[in-house]
Amino acid sequence: MALIVHKYGGTSMGSTERIRQVAKRVAKWARAGHQLVVVPSAMSGETNRLLGLAKELAPASSDDSYRRELDMLAATGEQASSALLAIALQAEGLSSVSYAGWQVPIRTDSAYTKARIEAIDDTRVRADLAAGRVVIVTGFQGVDAQGNITTLGRGGSDTSAVAVAAAMKASECLIYTDVDGVYTTDPRVVPEARRLRTVSFEEMLEMASMGSKVLQIRSVEFAGKYRVPMRVLSSFTPWDIDIVEEASSGTLITFEDDEHMEQAIVSGIAFNRDEAKISLLGVPDKPGIAYQILGAVADANIEVDVIIQNISKDGKTDFSFTVNRVDYARSMELLKTRVLPGLGAQEVVGDAKICKVSIVGIGMRSHVGIASKMFRCLSEEGINIQMISTSEIKTSVVIDEKYMELAVRALHKAFDLDQPPA
Repeated sequence: MALIVHKYGGTSMGSTERIRQVAKRVAKWARAGHQLVVVPSAMSGETNRLLGLAKELAPASSDDSYRRELDMLAATGEQASSALLAIALQAEGLSSVSYAGWQVPIRTDSAYTKARIEAIDDTRVRADLAAGRVVIVTGFQGVDAQGNITTLGRGGSDTSAVAVAAAMKASECLIYTDVDGVYTTDPRVVPEARRLRTVSFEEMLEMASMGSKVLQIRSVEFAGKYRVPMRVLSSFTPWDIDIVEEASSGTLITFEDDEHMEQAIVSGIAFNRDEAKISLLGVPDKPGIAYQILGAVADANIEVDVIIQNISKDGKTDFSFTVNRVDYARSMELLKTRVLPGLGAQEVVGDAKICKVSIVGIGMRSHVGIASKMFRCLSEEGINIQMISTSEIKTSVVIDEKYMELAVRALHKAFDLDQPPA
């Protein structure tokens, strides 16, 4: 039978009873003859609890000087849930073993709290699978070249699972979460949102990068690069559901040339309220300015999203970009103290009350007028657009945060996303 990777999120591992249910589900797959590698997250709320303890001891614990120790601390959450799942599986009568990321090992760079996977040595895992064991590997973490424990950032267990599936050439990576698939948008905002049976890697990548919380963006990048079939499905269905039915449930993240792909013009509406906008006003319009600004931001390991430079007037221009809201204060301080003095700009201003709303769909490649329809829809709702970003299969706008839900609902209706594709 096939080698399958299961990933279970924090809510799926949220209590001993939930872990027991996960163990029963995993045991069902193993008894059906599949080889199983399971990647669990920490129990729901555990990572926040641990980081909260660090903040009690050092209010400035998010500073760079603490990042190594934060990774040492945060990694223990997944280690605990992995060991507990191994115990639960053994209680079910299955042979199982749990490994921390450094024991596999999963090699990463040394960017603490935001490390990237560089290589996975699957020798030990394959030996255990060959011996008939279910192997549990901690998500979210790895080890750098100096032997330091690293973590992959929020949602990193998704990335761990897909990376393990890619390294081991697994038949499929099943992402079990608290939702039953990928929807046209968040059902909490639009109750009429529809679950997608399939979605392309490109669309999922755009939706993840634009704010969809179903999958972590790097996990989708990994899956697309190494062509690992992924499926998002719910861990809250009964564990003893028929395995054939379970294997075809949820949403399949697949390839655009798959004949079963839903060929909608717009597949979904993504949004991200965790955005902040920073603008440098009166910047000298000359070569190297963009690098001077964004190079310093990149060196601080801060990710930049939408970028706009206005037309030059009297040799000056305005330069705006967005960052994650958690990096807003650090970005503003960096620009004011290290960049602005040598830049010759007038001032730095910011806005932490903005959001990004995006329409995504591979059908946008072959249809004209999609962006103008989006802009007309927002105009009719009285919503002002501050920034625009586009790619072949998505159009994103930055708007005032207070209009986010109105924009999402209006766009979902305008593009008939509550209706199944023809």
